[in-house]
Amino acid sequence: MSDFPRSYIKFKDEHQDVYEAYQQLGESAACCGPLDGKTRELVKLGMAAAIGSKGSVQSHTHRALEHGISPAEIEHTVVLGVTTLGFPKTMAALSWAKEALDQA
Repeated sequence: MSDFPRSYIKFKDEHQDVYEAYQQLGESAACCGPLDGKTRELVKLGMAAAIGSKGSVQSHTHRALEHGISPAEIEHTVVLGVTTLGFPKTMAALSWAKEALDQA
């Protein structure tokens, strides 16, 4: 994703050591198991929806697209949360994902 929030860029610039450690942690978590990149992105999108984070949902929607995941697969991933997260939270996450899809 090319348009990172200013706060993210500022954090990266001001706390480079913490940012790099965070990036390494993410890489280690990604590589420690059998899931492929597509599956990891869909799982992370679902987790972003679960915590109700608009920025995370939109970021992982963009990352999913970069991994070749279709808009239909992205929407289905979010809709699957309806019975776990509840209708309002799922609808919010779905609207955020659709905003990101429209931006792409």
